[in-house]
Amino acid sequence: MNKNTLFELLGWYGTLAIMAAYFANSFGLLSAQTITYQGLNASGALGIVLVSYLKRAYQPMILNIMWLLIGVIALSSLIF
Repeated sequence: MNKNTLFELLGWYGTLAIMAAYFANSFGLLSAQTITYQGLNASGALGIVLVSYLKRAYQPMILNIMWLLIGVIALSSLIF
C-alpha cells in the first residue's frame, strides 16, 4: 500500500467517524460527554487533516485542525 492510498483510507475513516459520532449523538445513542464520541470526532478530524494536507486542500485542513483541538481538549477533560 502506498502513502496516497493510506492517506485516502484515513480520510475516509475520518469522514465516517465524524458522521457516526454526529448521527449517534443526534439520535440519542451516544452522549457528547463520552470518550467514544470525542474520540470519534478527534480521530476523524485527524484523518481528514492528513488527507487534506496530501491534497493541499487547506480550508478543510484548518477546519479539522480546530475540530481536532476541540476533541483533544474535550477528551482530556473527560479523562483527567
